[in-house]
Amino acid sequence: MEKRYPIPPFTEETAKEKIQLAEDGWNSQNPEKVSKAYTIDSEWRNRDVFINGREEIIKFLTAKWIKELNYKLQKEYWSHTNNRIAVRFEYEYQSKEGQWYRAYGNENWEFDENGLMTKRYASINDLPIEESDRKLK
Repeated sequence: MEKRYPIPPFTEETAKEKIQLAEDGWNSQNPEKVSKAYTIDSEWRNRDVFINGREEIIKFLTAKWIKELNYKLQKEYWSHTNNRIAVRFEYEYQSKEGQWYRAYGNENWEFDENGLMTKRYASINDLPIEESDRKLK
């Protein structure tokens, strides 16, 4: 059975480590690499899109990073319990037309005993910004 350390039960320190690993993974913009942090049958809600399983995760992230150019993400610890972590995040990206956006949101994560994420629920809002207003570079 594959394991993704750190594994539950989380302490504040290991929850923050898990968050940093997720941030690094998403910033790689490698859908296959990112998908390995999730269970085979992982459930997502990303805005108004419902995604089930690694295959759908890979398809979703591939399409995402084709549309969201110059993507840069930052995640922040909010809270945790034994096998759950809540995160606040923001990311910036540029559309194909050249418009910059900053996306803000919250995620709720649930993990199995092997440290793989079984559930990811993300609420996200996008805000158009000027390139000069970028914070994440």
